[in-house]
Amino acid sequence: MLRLARKRWRIRAFRKRRELRAVIDRTNLIKPDSLLLYSTLRNEKVRLPYFLRYYRDLGVNHFIIVDNDSDDQSREYLSAQPDVSLWTTKHSYKRSRFGVDWMNWLLRKYGHDHWCLTVDPDEFFVYPFSDTRPLRALTDWLDASSIKSFSAMLLDMYPKGPFDAKPYREGQDPLEIAQYFDSGNYMISRNRRYGNLWIQGGPRSRMFFTDLPERSPALNKIPLVKWHRDYAYVSSTHMILPRGLNLVYDEWGGEKASGCLLHAKFLDTFGVKADEELERLQHYANSHEYRAYKAVISKEPDLWCKWSEKYINWRQLEILGLMSKGNWA
Repeated sequence: MLRLARKRWRIRAFRKRRELRAVIDRTNLIKPDSLLLYSTLRNEKVRLPYFLRYYRDLGVNHFIIVDNDSDDQSREYLSAQPDVSLWTTKHSYKRSRFGVDWMNWLLRKYGHDHWCLTVDPDEFFVYPFSDTRPLRALTDWLDASSIKSFSAMLLDMYPKGPFDAKPYREGQDPLEIAQYFDSGNYMISRNRRYGNLWIQGGPRSRMFFTDLPERSPALNKIPLVKWHRDYAYVSSTHMILPRGLNLVYDEWGGEKASGCLLHAKFLDTFGVKADEELERLQHYANSHEYRAYKAVISKEPDLWCKWSEKYINWRQLEILGLMSKGNWA
């Protein structure tokens, strides 16, 4: 059944390719060993300079990006970047399964036999030794260990005080403002169908989904994959097919290496973004997540609490059990 599902997602992605129009295609610059980053975005111009710099510094060689009809100069900015290939579309984000169909097509076309990192513009990948070792050191170790996928828990970052207390400047490291995270308050279960872990909790659960924590956003992701043209993401990067790629944890009580995605969503830009997404209604379950945000934002909430931890580095996250270096020394 899962093989049939994977075939269906691949056929769907093939059909959805017609919704994409190339703005600038520099994929001829991709080399056999290039590390690729994939992303779908809309109106993220203020975040893009730091986002690109962060991942270039990690060692990403080429960016493959879909712009979903931005009107804030995102498209113009990205098309001028020498290591970016850019597609645009006016079609529905919701009807593309929230961008997954577009990503699956571009991953199939350009990502085969490459390590591909799929992230949003507000997600910053950290992994064991990421402060001293480039991304290629991690992928080389994964290759040597015959590991095809690498997980990262989405860790919501937030400031102390109201979101709009400190304005975010273009090009600024968002973690200079969103410095805190929840060290606990997470629920983990196993998805029997796909075999992946399902993680929920953190500040969004305790602040925006207090009455219905089971409806809070999923925090489990598999963003880094040695791609094959037969693979397909199912739901964002939460799960993937073939099913074996979801087994990014040790079923026998040990630890596999894993990372975190520092999620710098809660900046002063968040209120405007929430209003825009509520108007567009292009997100999951009739944008119920953004409805929950809007209901609380009007009260100028402070996500910080006495149990909040100030982010230091990846070693701190490992000590807290939020990521692991496994047997990578």
